[in-house]
Amino acid sequence: MKLSILLLVLILLGYSRLSAQTSPGYSLQQLIDAAMDNSHLLSIREYQVQEKMSKLKEDEIKRYPSATVDGSYQYNFKLPEITLPAGTITTGLPSEDRKFAIGEKNTYNVGLNIYQPITQQFKMGTGLSIDKTDIKLGQKEKEKTALQMQLAIEQLYYGALIAQKQVEGTMARLELAQARLYDAEGALAAGKSTGVNLSGLRAGISGEEQNLLKLNIQVEDYLTELERLTSLHAIKLEAAEPGSVTVNPVDEYKLAATSNPDIEIAHLNKEKALLGIKAAKQSNLPDFGLIAGYYVQQGSPVLPGNSPYVGLNLKWNIQDLFSNKQVQYQRQYQLKQAEEAIIYTQQQVESDIDKAWRKVKQSDALITAAQKLAGYRREALKEQEDRQVSGLDTKTVLLEAKSQLAEAEADLYAAQLSKALAIAALRNLTGQHR
Repeated sequence: MKLSILLLVLILLGYSRLSAQTSPGYSLQQLIDAAMDNSHLLSIREYQVQEKMSKLKEDEIKRYPSATVDGSYQYNFKLPEITLPAGTITTGLPSEDRKFAIGEKNTYNVGLNIYQPITQQFKMGTGLSIDKTDIKLGQKEKEKTALQMQLAIEQLYYGALIAQKQVEGTMARLELAQARLYDAEGALAAGKSTGVNLSGLRAGISGEEQNLLKLNIQVEDYLTELERLTSLHAIKLEAAEPGSVTVNPVDEYKLAATSNPDIEIAHLNKEKALLGIKAAKQSNLPDFGLIAGYYVQQGSPVLPGNSPYVGLNLKWNIQDLFSNKQVQYQRQYQLKQAEEAIIYTQQQVESDIDKAWRKVKQSDALITAAQKLAGYRREALKEQEDRQVSGLDTKTVLLEAKSQLAEAEADLYAAQLSKALAIAALRNLTGQHR
């Protein structure tokens, strides 16, 4: 008894929420817009793009002369001395040995150094190209995330609507099962029937209640997930009216798949790998550049107090000639991986397009069959209603006709929305937004 009461409460709660769906609710496009506006994952992708753009600006600055300012202060407790023996300069001068302190106890120097790399400009240019490719990759990752989120919203939206329609069919079957039990109990009480399986009828009612509970839970799960993705609360869905959408030949979708984010990401990874090989080769060049500066010092009598200077700077790590060879091999392997990824991704996308396109055609066949069956069910219900008015049939027979029509309409609606979902998958695979 407690279990039955609990099931009834859950069913009524679910049904009350489903009944609220008849009021104006969110359309599919409104849900998608809310998900795009409130998505933390999309915000993360956008910040990643901004980070890569800042990295590009940072590397652009490094192509220009770098200026460094340095300075130091030193107090010498003991100064070195130089001795001039007598007669060192000219005969008799100095007349005796003289000692001179070299420098002062307080010494300081300040310098400005400017360095302009020359040979490294080639590698820096390649690095900037890699940065730009990273930005494109980040933008494609964001686009891919947006498309995935859009498809997820569509799947949840259509799934919830299909489950709601199935609830209507289950409610009709439940009403029919209850009516059959009522008729059987009445016939048994009147002594008109002795072979009635009341337990079987009650089991049928419990089975329909269980199905109804499962569907209500399913709808609740769909709506809860939609609330999570959209950051909306107490979502009500606007009913979708399946319309006729023209479906192109499958080859046209495969040609349009060049805009698929996964394929574009795979090509960008190949481009990045090629740039990595180029950068590895350019690393063999020595670091050669111009150097200039100006310094001021006090405390050393040997050095001038201030002086500008200019010169050339060369630095070449010979070990890099050997280690860069291995780096080039690594970049070559990355290129091979990128090339294989392009082929694999293209095959996967084409396979998914075939599957979605096949789903559309299968849905068309199911829609045609379901429309035919629903038409017959409507005619049968009309006949039963006419017979009911004439008093030629029982209420149970009428409820059975209503139940069969509700189930047929639920199947038709499910087939129509399945087609809409398959078309959404095709649009997603070709990189198109709704």
